[in-house]
Amino acid sequence: MLTVSGLNVFHGNLQVVWDLSFSVKKGELVTMIGPNGAGKTTTVETIIGINRKATGSVMFDGEEILGGHPYDLFGKGLALVPEKREIFPAMPVRENLLLGGTGNPDPDKTLSRIFRLFPILLERKQQKAGTLSGGEQQMLAIGRALMSEPRLLILDEPSTGLSPLLTGQVFRSLEQLGREGMTILLLEQNVRNALAMCDRGYVLENGRIVQEGRSKALLQDSRIQKAYLGF
Repeated sequence: MLTVSGLNVFHGNLQVVWDLSFSVKKGELVTMIGPNGAGKTTTVETIIGINRKATGSVMFDGEEILGGHPYDLFGKGLALVPEKREIFPAMPVRENLLLGGTGNPDPDKTLSRIFRLFPILLERKQQKAGTLSGGEQQMLAIGRALMSEPRLLILDEPSTGLSPLLTGQVFRSLEQLGREGMTILLLEQNVRNALAMCDRGYVLENGRIVQEGRSKALLQDSRIQKAYLGF
């Protein structure tokens, strides 16, 4: 579904991502792990058209999308849950969700699905989004992305700032989406949870992929254990 080949990304004259190549197949859950500053957010912002100073190739369902406008890519079936969530705090939960459903021919049906996935959002649907807990705001951000009925859901550090309990809730919801057939690309610093949930993983350090493989194999890899799992 997504194939990135030879991607180089620049901030001004400074190169920050180097010759990146990776793929996500339909129905897969794939994670890209690495420390803060490794280039994960820069990579995803380039894929969705926010960062446009880049070379290489980004193919989505066989179509080249590198350099495309974010609004056009949204219409093609890509959806992003950004690291900072970007909810509208003064608006009620339901209205925040509906903003993500622009162009959805049956938003009420999708809304019902999201409320089944996140029952707390149904309870809070008339509550201002800014009064939600951090975990509830993350669920809202995921729900808003799902309102567009995406074919590929990209999540940038969804566990940032969450307690272990809320992190577990968010990851369980992503596992449920995977069981329902959603294709997911997850960018994460929480290496243990990300690899435990996903089918495959890529390790990004200093703008380069330094390791890749099946998630179970990466979890057992001594280099991953030493660098990220504290073994």
